[in-house]
Amino acid sequence: MTNEPLTLSCIDCAAKACKKGEAEKYPAFCLTKNMDPALLQEALDCYKEEENSRVMINAANVESDFYGKMTRVEETVEFAKRIGAKKIGIATCLGLLEESKIFAKLLRKKGFEVFGICCKAGAVPKVDIGIDAKCENSGKTMCNPILQAKMLNQEQTDLNVAIGLCVGHDSLFYKYSDALVTTLVAKDRVTGHNPCAILYNMHHYYRGLMEDNEQK
Repeated sequence: MTNEPLTLSCIDCAAKACKKGEAEKYPAFCLTKNMDPALLQEALDCYKEEENSRVMINAANVESDFYGKMTRVEETVEFAKRIGAKKIGIATCLGLLEESKIFAKLLRKKGFEVFGICCKAGAVPKVDIGIDAKCENSGKTMCNPILQAKMLNQEQTDLNVAIGLCVGHDSLFYKYSDALVTTLVAKDRVTGHNPCAILYNMHHYYRGLMEDNEQK
């Protein structure tokens, strides 16, 4: 069984020449080199839209002004200020409610209005929507990311911050949120909410993850 990709893309490149636009260093399969010009232009045209332009310019300025100097918490606050957000929504995992309270306190200190909703709001039993009863081993009530999004939509938030939503639940929250969403915390109970810890140790402590399914 081969692990070779059928199509090479950016994740197979080591040149990183696109950062400086060094075309002579692009590999043969480079997406920049082989890209459909119409698709590139389609994307660039989207940045002409008022909201997209405001977000991209301010995100670039925050990165430029504070790269390696500010934490993600600080960058989130700064970004919210620069895009003119007044009301911040927080969609939090129940397990990170204390962290969300601290973040909300900080936002309020900085002059923002804050409204938060945790994943278990509504207290709907998992089995009511067809989730197998065996999943009650982690709690009887379902996480409800669509409700979280709709509640924040109702509150007319200007920017939503996701804190520790489960894998997949976060996808549904992003899908149904009317406001822009930025992620403050990617939940990983095993690594203290640092998913990259696994990637850094993939060839050591977690090398078993790289084994083919057939070998397990």
